Amino acid sequence: MMRRIAVLDAPSNLGLRPPTPTAVPGCGKAPGALRDQGLLARLRARDAGCLTPPRYDPGDWRPGDGVCHAPEIAAYSAALADRIGSIIDRGEFPLVLGGDCSILLGSALAMHRLGEAVGGRIGLVFVDGHSDFRHPGNASYVGAAAGEDLALVTGRGQADLAAIEGRRPYFRDIDVVVLGIRAQDEYRLDLQAAGITTRPVPALRAEGAARTAQWAHEELADCAGYWVHVDVDVLDPAVMPAVDAPDPGGIAFAELEILLAGLVDTPHCLGVELTVFDPDYDADGAYAAEIVNTVVAGLAPVTAPSAVPPRLLPAAPGPRRPSANRPLRSAAFPGSAVLSASGAFPGSAAFPAEAPHRAEAPHRAEAPHRAEAPHRAEVSHRAEVPYPVVSGVPAGSVTPAGPADPGTLAGPADPVAGVADPVAGPDEADGPIDPVDPVAEPDEPDGAGDPVGSAGGGAGPVLEPVGPPASVGPGLLRRVPAPAPGDSLPGTEDDAQSTAGIA
Repeated sequence: MMRRIAVLDAPSNLGLRPPTPTAVPGCGKAPGALRDQGLLARLRARDAGCLTPPRYDPGDWRPGDGVCHAPEIAAYSAALADRIGSIIDRGEFPLVLGGDCSILLGSALAMHRLGEAVGGRIGLVFVDGHSDFRHPGNASYVGAAAGEDLALVTGRGQADLAAIEGRRPYFRDIDVVVLGIRAQDEYRLDLQAAGITTRPVPALRAEGAARTAQWAHEELADCAGYWVHVDVDVLDPAVMPAVDAPDPGGIAFAELEILLAGLVDTPHCLGVELTVFDPDYDADGAYAAEIVNTVVAGLAPVTAPSAVPPRLLPAAPGPRRPSANRPLRSAAFPGSAVLSASGAFPGSAAFPAEAPHRAEAPHRAEAPHRAEAPHRAEVSHRAEVPYPVVSGVPAGSVTPAGPADPGTLAGPADPVAGVADPVAGPDEADGPIDPVDPVAEPDEPDGAGDPVGSAGGGAGPVLEPVGPPASVGPGLLRRVPAPAPGDSLPGTEDDAQSTAGIA
């Protein structure tokens, strides 16, 4: 039984400042642009319609007035939560197309309602190029909800947005994992002080996208399930400049595809939202097509024949493994639930045991904090902050691989060429780890349930992204068949002669 995807448009741009005094943010056009590229047909998804947002009109808003469009955002969030809840009630997998990041408030409200209904907690995987953690406690004023959404959904900020229906917070700090922020994000220390787990781009690339997805899943093991927020500005501007606040040092499309596939390849994942793509900066539709390719491949595990809708079961008691970024917590929230595709409790024979947790590689030392440029909410249209470009991975060194078996998140490391595995155990050999081909179920054709590939998951070789990092520029990432065990990766000369497109 496969999980059916339901695509819901949420084209709200209420959380952004106007790009110019006479214009409105163009991200409200994103759902239409993505649909024009055949997104629904390629996903074989149900069309769940569109939730039309209120009119965009900042009026005479001034700093100190609180969040702009707050009443409209609050009303829209409640309506969006209703629509997401109805999709989940049908046993479907919601894919919400934003819109700006303020739509996270509607998703968060839906998840809090669901957690209350099942007697557990719902977590959040926040994949974003910015922390969006500005709030009255760390900024002189607030204004654009799209730059404050993570703060709001964790209970920080004005009550009409942070406590809709009297619910506050929608997500607890310990139930949030932040992936893809830049190394010098201005609120990184505030996240650390709050106990919110983060993995910035340098650490994400060092560990690899597949292993990072597994790590995020383990960090949220106490939760009944989790929601995934994806802001496309997590991508490097060299491959995705069509956003309101591009920031150098992001990831590549291939890495986002593998990360997304790993996060959704479990019944614990309840849905995904996609935000901030602005078609006004994509005249020929090339970036929209690239996003659709990535989303279709990344969501392939959801529509695989082995995928099943989530099932809520009581949590089995057991010790919670400590994390290098988070202290030991209780094994389960009282009355919480977990989701299991097999109908078995975690730890049983039918529920695969997780590999022993190993210490994470230490983060590289951060440069001394320098004075930040004005935050994007304090200038017109979330102005970008001139962070330094983070150096990427050498060419030909990134070889991520998908999960080894449908329904699990376990996967091989994504090694960095010439560098020993930072988390390798004492019995592991140095050097890159050979990729593991996904194993088909006995009654399925080869390729069924492959987490990365075409929407149909057909038979064929697993395609691995290799090449230079996204910061090098577009047109340099390509796909080649995964090498067999013992084979060496293509050399530099072969890479230079490749004419394939962006992965």
